[in-house]
Amino acid sequence: MTPLAQELVRLIRDEGPLSVSRYMALCLGHPRHGYYMKQDPFGAAGDFTTAPEISQVFGELIGLWAATLWRMMGEPAALRLVELGPGRGTLMQDMLRAGKVVPGFREALTVHLVETSPVLRERQKQTLAASGVAPLWHERIGDALAGPAIIVANELLDALPLDQFVLTPEGWRERLVGLDSEGQLAFGLSAEPETKIARAAPQGSLLEQPLAALDMAATVARHVAAAGGAGLFIDYGAAQTGFGDTLQAMRRHGFVAPLADPGDADLTVHVDFARMAQAGLSAGAAAHGPVTQRDFLLALGLDQRVAALSRRATPEQAATLLAGASRLVEAGSETDMGQLFKVLALADPRLPLLPGFDLHRLPEQAVP
Repeated sequence: MTPLAQELVRLIRDEGPLSVSRYMALCLGHPRHGYYMKQDPFGAAGDFTTAPEISQVFGELIGLWAATLWRMMGEPAALRLVELGPGRGTLMQDMLRAGKVVPGFREALTVHLVETSPVLRERQKQTLAASGVAPLWHERIGDALAGPAIIVANELLDALPLDQFVLTPEGWRERLVGLDSEGQLAFGLSAEPETKIARAAPQGSLLEQPLAALDMAATVARHVAAAGGAGLFIDYGAAQTGFGDTLQAMRRHGFVAPLADPGDADLTVHVDFARMAQAGLSAGAAAHGPVTQRDFLLALGLDQRVAALSRRATPEQAATLLAGASRLVEAGSETDMGQLFKVLALADPRLPLLPGFDLHRLPEQAVP
C-alpha cells in the first residue's frame, strides 16, 4: 500500500467515503504524497510522454499560431502568453523559439506559467533559462490573467478532478471511493440518489461531471471576451457528450487500476469538448472547434515545417523528425494521437476564424 493509500484509508475511516473528484485531487496534488508534487512524470523515464516531448514541431506550430493570433488582435504592445500546466517547459521553449520569426511578437510578451508542482517549476526554470524571457509563476489561473492574453493548455483538462454518477433504479447515485471488507480502497455508490441531475439514460449509465474543467474554460472565456485574445485547449477526449467511465491511471507507460497506486500513478479522464465549448459560449467567448489534432496541425503546416527542418538535418535527424511528426497526426484508430486528441479555442468574439479551424467553427448555439 502506498503512503498516500494509507492516509486515504485513515481519512475514509474517519470521515466516510470520498467523492471521485476529491480522490483525484488528493492523488495528484497532496502536499507530500501527490503524484505531481514529488516527481517529474514526463518522458521515457517517467510514466507518459506528451506531444511537446515527441516532436519540436508541435510547439513550434503552436508558437506560430500564437504569433499569428497576436497580429489578428492588432499587435497589442503588451500581451500575456500564459501556459496552464507547463510540464517541463518544453512547449513554451519551442513556442518562444518559433515566435522570433514574427517581428515584434517576442518584445510584446510577458510569459506566465500556472504551475502548482515545485518539482516541475524547477524543471521549467531550467528549460527556459536560455530563452531570453523571465517567466512569472502563479498558483491559480486568475492570478495570471490581465489584459490581452493568449492562453495555452496542453494535456491539462484531463488531469482536473471530476465527479461520477451512476443511474440506478432509485435514480442517479454518486460513485464514491470507500473501503471493502478487507479494508482496501474500493468503489461504491452513495446511499441516497442525487436529486439535482435530470438526465435520461439507460440503467447503469455512468455520467461524469467535470466541474473544475468547465470552470477553467469559463474563466478563460470570460477573460478573452472582455480583454482580448484566446485560449487554446489541446487534450484527449470526445467531440460530443456521452456517457461512460473515462477515469484511468497510468504508471511506467502502462495502464493500472485507478485505485491501485494512489500517489504513484497518474490519474486522468477524457475531456468532454462539447461541454467545454458550451461553457465558453455561455461565458461570452466564441468557440472554434473542436477539431482533431491531426486536422489542426496539418492546417497549420506540419508537413511543410517538417520538410523545411529536414532539409537542414542529417538523414538520422530527418528520420526522427518524420517519425515524431507522424505520431502526432496518426489517425488509423480512435486511440491514435491524431484522432484521439482534440483542439478547441475559446476566443474574443470580435476575432475572425482562427488559424487551424477552417470550416470547423462551432455554431453559436447550445451544445448537448
